[in-house]
Amino acid sequence: MEKQPLLNPRTTSYEFLGPPGALLITLGVPSLTYGLYFGCSEESGGCPPKLVLSRIFLSLADPEWWKGLWDAQAALIYLAWYTFCIVSWAILPGERVEGTTLRTGAKKTYKINAFSTFSLALSLTLGGIYLYGPQSFTFLYDKFVGFVTAAIIASVCQATFCYAFSFRPGSLLALGGNTGNFVYDFFIGRELNPSIGSFDIKTFHEIRPGLILWALVDISMVCAQATRRGGFGKVTDSLWLVLLFQGGYITDSLYNESDIFRQMDITTDGFGFMLAVGDLTWVPFVYSLQARYLVFNPVELGPVWIAAIVLFNAAGLYIFRTANSEKNDFRRGANPKNLEFFTTESGTKLLTSGWWGASRHPNYLGDILMALAWSLPTGFDTPITYFYVVYFAGLLIHRQRRDDENCKRKYGKDWKKYMELVPYRIIPYVY
Repeated sequence: MEKQPLLNPRTTSYEFLGPPGALLITLGVPSLTYGLYFGCSEESGGCPPKLVLSRIFLSLADPEWWKGLWDAQAALIYLAWYTFCIVSWAILPGERVEGTTLRTGAKKTYKINAFSTFSLALSLTLGGIYLYGPQSFTFLYDKFVGFVTAAIIASVCQATFCYAFSFRPGSLLALGGNTGNFVYDFFIGRELNPSIGSFDIKTFHEIRPGLILWALVDISMVCAQATRRGGFGKVTDSLWLVLLFQGGYITDSLYNESDIFRQMDITTDGFGFMLAVGDLTWVPFVYSLQARYLVFNPVELGPVWIAAIVLFNAAGLYIFRTANSEKNDFRRGANPKNLEFFTTESGTKLLTSGWWGASRHPNYLGDILMALAWSLPTGFDTPITYFYVVYFAGLLIHRQRRDDENCKRKYGKDWKKYMELVPYRIIPYVY
């Protein structure tokens, strides 16, 4: 009992502007998810819709409009999907890997089989489409807003459970989530690694239900357009390109599942509403905006534009993958490229050449380039389909600043020396 306060010290500083900011984001993320749907959909009349402001307020004042956000069938399908992911984690074979060392000195062991879960889900989906045609898999597009509502409810339930669960004896709390303020701790995540037996709740949500569902949502968009245009042969090149880019990114993330155990979300953040709503709602239903737009606003690019966008995406993917490869090799004690590094007083080694000598977060540069490539197939008729690029760049800049603050506290004066060696944050010679 005497060691408990030292193991779980009270958090004395806030992020996201403290409880008011946490409350604003908690209410704002679901609202913005709905806003991006009604601001860019067939149901509302376009992207953006041609509605006067008075009609929007009249809709919000109508109880029937609010009832329309709920779809019992979509909720049951979503529950079945969530159950499928849990059962797949439990029964499919998977390698056991260790995560980073915790404050207790122990290491958690994780079962990794997200790629197997994805392969099974994809096989069942494509098999169903082959047998019953593209019209059999348009329900994710047709009932989109109902699925959004189901995912938001699941996010609230999951965050509430994890917050209450964190008060059990022996819980290891996140250093940033133990303020004692309910609103803030609920949002940021109070417990570092909430688990039921060997089932780690945070890593499960990080890589499975939302990420795999994102791929299935994109496939549903292709099916919706194929149904309207008379078959898969009539699907526009722009939509195929979005499916290729986003599907490739999702496949790469799932195949390299073990990489997430070194990310800030896993090593530092607790699991609260911020991660729950991000994983379950934001990823599948906001990141698929470009594909959804192309269903009702088809764009034909032609070979020249396709080649240009493919090269642009390839550049981003190359930077992202090679930068992460350099970092992961180095962390495992390998250095095949003989990269230079800086050793801190604590003995930690920080790369100062290769991609990690060009900037402190070169993988973020690759992410931003890919995000732009995923939006370019939608053309330039609306700025809404470029929301993802703007949001993602802001997210990565915020994450970079959080990481720099953590490193400053961890390495002290050594971090200042390191920043002199690697002065650029994300984009060399720019930022």
